[in-house]
Amino acid sequence: MGGSGTFIGFENYIQLFDDPDFWNATLNTVGMLVLATVPQLLIALILASLLNQGLRRVTLLRVGVLLPIVTSVAAVGILFSQIYDRDAGMINGLLGLIGVDAVDWRADKWSSWIAISTMVNWRWTGYNALIYLAAMQSVPRDLYEAATVDGASRVRQFWSITVPMIRPAIIFTVIISTIAGMQLFTEPLIFGQGSYAISGGSLRQFQTLSMYMFEKAFRDFDYGYGSAVAWMIFLLIMLLALINFLIMRRGN
Repeated sequence: MGGSGTFIGFENYIQLFDDPDFWNATLNTVGMLVLATVPQLLIALILASLLNQGLRRVTLLRVGVLLPIVTSVAAVGILFSQIYDRDAGMINGLLGLIGVDAVDWRADKWSSWIAISTMVNWRWTGYNALIYLAAMQSVPRDLYEAATVDGASRVRQFWSITVPMIRPAIIFTVIISTIAGMQLFTEPLIFGQGSYAISGGSLRQFQTLSMYMFEKAFRDFDYGYGSAVAWMIFLLIMLLALINFLIMRRGN
């Protein structure tokens, strides 16, 4: 719908495909999705495997890995914004100890992607680890005993028994992480701070699709265009979820 309430057909979508800010937001979203999802799920797999080894005080450790998810996302965003601060941040302080110059984490695409992805990884790795742990505990112990008799190492057992047996849980976490990654909003918004927060920085270097939709619909009051962006987010989520499912199913 246009500003006067008249029907304009697919004009918003035609304009959208020729909008460099939309494609920039798409690139940012997919880039942070990859940086967050791949390390997150790999670390979650390793963490779940360690928790499945019968360690001492394992219940306390399981509760510990859940602490990030029960922490307010606003608190996480503020904390990591301070950690990645250019002038007084802990990360730049540690880099300075090894002779590396301070990084302005908000000024560049790659640096801001890494900082924001670190927030997402810290918050959701434990959640995925517990999903994997629950799946691992349903794997028959006879398989591991037989593999041990055959001389298979723990690493070989992990990749040849554990991972194939928990494939449904892996598919679930990949799809859920993809959906969440494509809707990334709060972390980059809090990380941005200042007047350019919703724009993802002065050069839109870390603006996601959800932030772009919010900017168009609720800051510029262009609800029709914002709705078009929302529909594109939905279609991209469906496409990526389908691709992930087909890849995982083919691997099976």
